[in-house]
Amino acid sequence: MTRHEKFLIGWEEWCALPGLKLPAIKAKIDTGARTSAIHAFNITPLLVNGEQWVKFCIHPLQKNKLMTKSCKAKVIDKRHVMSSNGHKEARYVIQTILTMGTHSWPIEVTLSNRDPLAFRMLLGREALRGHVIIDPTKSFVSNKITKKQLEDLYPQPA
Repeated sequence: MTRHEKFLIGWEEWCALPGLKLPAIKAKIDTGARTSAIHAFNITPLLVNGEQWVKFCIHPLQKNKLMTKSCKAKVIDKRHVMSSNGHKEARYVIQTILTMGTHSWPIEVTLSNRDPLAFRMLLGREALRGHVIIDPTKSFVSNKITKKQLEDLYPQPA
């Protein structure tokens, strides 16, 4: 397969965000959303060598608030985004590498508290354009991760 061939994914997929040190996060594929979003809380802006960065925490696993990962990324923008409840909110935008199966590419992601929502990550059409073909009847086409593999990827503190 060449780098430019599209590959098949389902309506939900396991992804990795290696730049954020997140080896697995379940994402909902949402072509109705333009931008992608990741669950983030304790979002704190900071300056690093005169550049705007943000540090934040993530609960990478659904239904698990005990597993918390701390992340830091350079801010590439701050945008007003229409949230799922119809309200506009200002969000930090970061760029990171998305990995699905054997494919990786850079995407833009907004930081938003997605606690009340089922998925920790939402992949919008801008992140997917030119890379994938979506079959909405399928799940976890690009990668399947077992509960044991998740426990190995995210060991619980003793």
